[in-house]
Amino acid sequence: MGDKKKRNIVLTGFMASGKSAVGKELAKRLKMDFVDTDNLIEEREGMEISRIFREKGESYFRDVETKIVKEVAEYKNSVIATGGGVVLKEENMRALRKNGTIICLSTNPATILKRTSRNQLRPLLEGEREKKIKDLLAFRAPYYQKADFTVDTSDLTVEQTVEKIIKFLNEKNGNCES
Repeated sequence: MGDKKKRNIVLTGFMASGKSAVGKELAKRLKMDFVDTDNLIEEREGMEISRIFREKGESYFRDVETKIVKEVAEYKNSVIATGGGVVLKEENMRALRKNGTIICLSTNPATILKRTSRNQLRPLLEGEREKKIKDLLAFRAPYYQKADFTVDTSDLTVEQTVEKIIKFLNEKNGNCES
């Protein structure tokens, strides 16, 4: 129990929910390391995720993602921002939960549509974006609901989201200072 300070905080949630931005700020506030699994995948593969999807397919991407997740799950005292689909594989979540508290950042479809419209490099949203967002959200909802805590970031700033997470962690685990 004296090791709680070393537990990770794992951020899950749909694309454009704010995992990277919130993760960086949360890590800074709590004096923890920050790691983004999507960035690690891009570094390891030497290409952007959209290109991995296009050239090697989603199945290949998910396999690489699982390898990365298993590595970062062994880290200590880190805020880990995951890709939106990491929750789809039970082995990913089992690995992350072993040494981490799972926080889901949820966002409504309209906000996701607005946030993703600035970025065309979203391979899962090619075509009818709004319909795909709603379909993917509905499909992933049961997976996201398995989080220890959920914050709806639709109308919150990064700072407000971080405050809600810190409050939860202080009340639930007592493992961080604000």
